[in-house]
Amino acid sequence: QVQLVESGGGLVQPGGSLRLSCAASGSFFSINTMGWYRQAPGKERELVATITSGGSTNYADSVKVRFTISRDNVKNTVYLQMNSLKPEDTAVYLCNADGIRRYAYTDFEVWGQGTLVTVSS
Repeated sequence: QVQLVESGGGLVQPGGSLRLSCAASGSFFSINTMGWYRQAPGKERELVATITSGGSTNYADSVKVRFTISRDNVKNTVYLQMNSLKPEDTAVYLCNADGIRRYAYTDFEVWGQGTLVTVSS
């Protein structure tokens, strides 16, 4: 079983910064893409940013320039550095990963439980 544990959310003032972390653990052969999604109250879940095992990144237009996704393949951890935060960035941020399970060599996709980011003065 593969699990994701997020950390780093909290309350921050507009214009401030936060860094989210998401660590994968469990029985897997490899992790391909890791990413961050967010869901604000009353809205659908949306992609924030993704990163492949090779380091290719993809960002939502609304966070380009302000957010940076990075990854440590040794620690199986993905990070999201969020700068110049705006009230509209307030949401639950969820980590996602896909890859191949160990032994069975079948595909998996897993979600974390989410961490709340609140941007408010």
